[in-house]
Amino acid sequence: MKRFTLAVVFLLPLASWAGIPIQHWTMPTGTKVYLVEAPGIPMVDVQIEFDAGARRDPSGQTGLAVATANMMGKGVKAFQGQAAMDENQLGEAWADLGAMVGANASADRMSFSLRSLTRPELLDAAVALAARQLAAPSFPSEVWQSELQRWVASIAESNTKPATQGSKAFNKAVFGMHPYGAEVDEASLRRIDTPDMAQFLSRYMLLCQAKISVVGAVNRVQTERMLTQLLSGLPRQSACPVLPMVGEVAPLKQAQKLEIPFESAQAHVFIGQVGIARQNPDFFALTLGNYVLGGGGFVSRLTNEVREKRGLSYSVYSYFSPGQHAGAFMVGLQTRPDQAAQAVQVASDVLAEFVRTGPTEQEVQAAKDFLIGGFALRIDSNRKLLDNLSNIAWFDLPLDYLDTWSAEMDKLTAAQIQQAFARNVQPQRVVSVILGGKP
Repeated sequence: MKRFTLAVVFLLPLASWAGIPIQHWTMPTGTKVYLVEAPGIPMVDVQIEFDAGARRDPSGQTGLAVATANMMGKGVKAFQGQAAMDENQLGEAWADLGAMVGANASADRMSFSLRSLTRPELLDAAVALAARQLAAPSFPSEVWQSELQRWVASIAESNTKPATQGSKAFNKAVFGMHPYGAEVDEASLRRIDTPDMAQFLSRYMLLCQAKISVVGAVNRVQTERMLTQLLSGLPRQSACPVLPMVGEVAPLKQAQKLEIPFESAQAHVFIGQVGIARQNPDFFALTLGNYVLGGGGFVSRLTNEVREKRGLSYSVYSYFSPGQHAGAFMVGLQTRPDQAAQAVQVASDVLAEFVRTGPTEQEVQAAKDFLIGGFALRIDSNRKLLDNLSNIAWFDLPLDYLDTWSAEMDKLTAAQIQQAFARNVQPQRVVSVILGGKP
């Protein structure tokens, strides 16, 4: 899906982020608002998020959330006395304003974003146009049919790649029947039509559960006025509906090894299991520890053992992907097919040893130096700050999260990291996928 951004990156002085005051309040609609005032540049970024991600896709219609978000920019219906606009007219209107709008859906949430200069005549017009696009997307059927064909062709092309096939096999083995493991394919897409998109929005685009993040040269009064206009076309709920519960990801009960023949020069290896949800209290310890294990590139243990000592792979890595539910923990690498078994064994041994003994104090200090030293680069622009703010909003993190992040990392010990890995990673119950080699 295309996501539009300004061609110019606006950087803010790092000193301006020493202590980031986040204002938070709830609108009469029940919408929660998070604001960081950034007056240095006359622009504003807004991100509205709904509990309407891919985990809400109906059975048999995997891809509906993503399709809905993509189609929100393909035209608007006649709205409050204004004529309908097709995709081209809508694009021209945004170009005339010098503003950007976009929508996308991840596994957990659907996001609607707006970026505009704050000159009153431009901002008011941009907010009015965004309000139309948010409240009255036209979902033209003929455009969806064209998008559908492109999406199907893209899936077919992607399925010729070993990395895609290996990743799909890994996700299916780790997530089972949980929505996190659902696969978008041609059959599921052909069960989707534009009325399904409108129905999906009416069910899940709920103001009473929305969370809005705002970063820019606006104060609270200006923000409230802007958001009132932006949300004016959406229905209000007299009582906030309770959305269906989505179950948690079931942990693996035993180890599983999948060897999948595929004609390719390299074997693709995926090793892992169910990881953690973002709210897990071990998040910081696992983040820091993973840098030592496989997230630190050439200074990680996996790289040292798999690449440097044995030359089994050019690159090897590990990561956690926490979300509303437990995402995957994965170790990944590519190697020659005849070396795949050895590479899996070495990587598995490194993981087991790390879980058993943890990092050294020297490794922990080096990881702290890198991550804490580079933290300012995570918030050095409006866009990056907005991404962090939206995560604070979505996961209900403390409002001082960005101010205390470095301190939370710095106080961790090697023993705490080892204990966190021992609680959350079970090397004896991993999925190992090896895809490559001729049938």
